[in-house]
Amino acid sequence: MKALTKVLSTANLLMRSFELQNGKERVTMLNEGKIRAYLEKEKLDAFFIAKRVNVRFTSGWTGDDSFILLTQEGQYFLTDPRYTEQADIEVSDYEIINWRLPGRTVGDTVARLASEKNLKTIAFEADYLTYDMYSDFTTKTTAEFVQAGGVIDRMRAIKSPQEIQYMRNACEISCRAFERILKDIRVGVTEKELAAKLSLYMVQEGADTQPYGNILISGANTSLLHGIPSKKSIEYGDFVLMDFGCQYEGYMSDMTRTVVVGKATDRQREVYELEKQSLEAAEAVMKNGAAVKDIYQASLKPLQGTEYPQYTYRNIGHSIGLFVHELPYIDEQYDDVLETNMVMTIEPGIYVPDWGGVRIEDQVLITEDGYENMISISHDLIEL
Repeated sequence: MKALTKVLSTANLLMRSFELQNGKERVTMLNEGKIRAYLEKEKLDAFFIAKRVNVRFTSGWTGDDSFILLTQEGQYFLTDPRYTEQADIEVSDYEIINWRLPGRTVGDTVARLASEKNLKTIAFEADYLTYDMYSDFTTKTTAEFVQAGGVIDRMRAIKSPQEIQYMRNACEISCRAFERILKDIRVGVTEKELAAKLSLYMVQEGADTQPYGNILISGANTSLLHGIPSKKSIEYGDFVLMDFGCQYEGYMSDMTRTVVVGKATDRQREVYELEKQSLEAAEAVMKNGAAVKDIYQASLKPLQGTEYPQYTYRNIGHSIGLFVHELPYIDEQYDDVLETNMVMTIEPGIYVPDWGGVRIEDQVLITEDGYENMISISHDLIEL
């Protein structure tokens, strides 16, 4: 029976690999090419990649405990015995190396490859690699390790057609889950229960079964920008703020909607309408060539002359892909400019301490002349 289970498991992985192979191979070959172009430009021999999302970006790998050493002539995938079978399926175009031998470290494998391939300079993710691993590398090889933190992260900013489609799918899943959760929001149910159901609905609608943390908070808690769902029960008149998303083939969605349980008060309507205007003013200037500073400033214009500018937060959006918060950010302190085929979130908010807050967030694809909103849910206030 165990042997049969293993055969079926392997067959399922092979089928999944076959279904995704063409799209994945196009993406990963393009991404490997970007990294090799960087090595050539900087006159470096290799790039050691440890950050999980960058390993996936480069190779398509979906598991854990894995590293890549990429050179102009070769590509080496370092993993351990738990994942070698999966690696044979998912990254068969790499030389797969089991680094976890008795008394051995990743540094030993990198040192051996550096010696065999005559590698003199190796780029590494200085913003991610641990001190222990870096020390291990530098004591076991004579190669020079060159800081390249953020290099691959910036490569991920411009999305391929396949990556864009994965995120469209993730957004559609999130929107369907939102429509389902509205039927469950009522007086007496807790934030935690609703958050759990929302995650379940996204998986049922087709998301990967590795959901990331979702925010579902209510009442005065909605002034907390990243509040954690609690045992608090929903009460009549509460705002319920849902900032959530899912993964589809590793690529993420991120959306926020704020609803009212019962009939909204005059102040709730005022704050909600100002937030809606702020979001739409920001979106109106989003296109290829738009400066992130200008988008931020546009979001503030509808609030001028009101009491609410003091209750805003300056970081109102970010790129998204294999990770939820990618570069660039939409913030007054940055000089970045949007480019075609970036996928960005836009999420200004109004947060009044001890009263509550409203945030509406869309995920948009930047085009030459504007943007495509991947979130189909209306900006209008929903009263339940």
